[in-house]
Amino acid sequence: MADRPASLSRRAADWTVDRLIRALLERALAMPYDRRVPFMGATLRRLAPMAGYRRRVLDQLRFIYPDWPESRRETVADAVADNAGRTLIETYSGSEFTARVAGTEIAGPGLAALNTARADRRPAILITGHFGNHEAPRHVLTAQGYEIGGLYRPMRNPAFNAHYVQTLAPVSGPVFAQGRQGTIGFARFLKSGGIGVLLFDVWAKGGAPIRFLGQPAPTATSAADLALRYGAALIPVFARRNPDGLSFAVEMDAPITPGDPVTMTRAATAALETRIRATPEQWFWFHRRWKPERQRPG
Repeated sequence: MADRPASLSRRAADWTVDRLIRALLERALAMPYDRRVPFMGATLRRLAPMAGYRRRVLDQLRFIYPDWPESRRETVADAVADNAGRTLIETYSGSEFTARVAGTEIAGPGLAALNTARADRRPAILITGHFGNHEAPRHVLTAQGYEIGGLYRPMRNPAFNAHYVQTLAPVSGPVFAQGRQGTIGFARFLKSGGIGVLLFDVWAKGGAPIRFLGQPAPTATSAADLALRYGAALIPVFARRNPDGLSFAVEMDAPITPGDPVTMTRAATAALETRIRATPEQWFWFHRRWKPERQRPG
């Protein structure tokens, strides 16, 4: 019984936060596309300190880049919030977002490998991270006639998650929630020769302790496990936001060489690290990727 008031309080807090987010999204979506995207970037930049997210970003930047001057970390933290706001409203813009990125060219050898897999009716897994806009590659490929399924992690706020999921499903192909049933559905989709996308750069309880930006980070090897099980091509893909703040450069690397799951996941991690080191402000440092407080002695 003691947990019931806390549970009710949590649900009330989730409901309140969701209503505020809905109101903000409705206001932004009423604007022309070229205004709504920078508007949401600026809004999240202002709200991040109040929500505690800016402090979390700064803590993780200090953990990974202790030699950086604080002014640089603060500049990156503000840009991270701006990119997150833009990414959120782009996702909610649905078909408008797809139309905006439809002409984006995909660089790198991975596209040829993807085309070969599709022609052979062989499954493929596009592995990516929360960098730039992680949904952009799916929209770009959808505009080019691909059907792309996805495996996603539900939001911790169920009220927000209920409508966030609705932004994912209409894009292209089925989407599955992480968990036993979702993973089974995603696996069946791959087995049928489908192309799926999977993000791997969040804290994974019990995951392999793979070093990420120089520090060990528990990492799920699910993408590699599935690729090996179903003979799928495992192809890293990333969408870097261009300086105009509205368009993207999409890069698709060569497929990762099959091997053991940890080695394959290390290769995917290295591909993401390359992008983050070049433009650290485009990675979602909001995520507690390392939980540094657990790695400090004493």
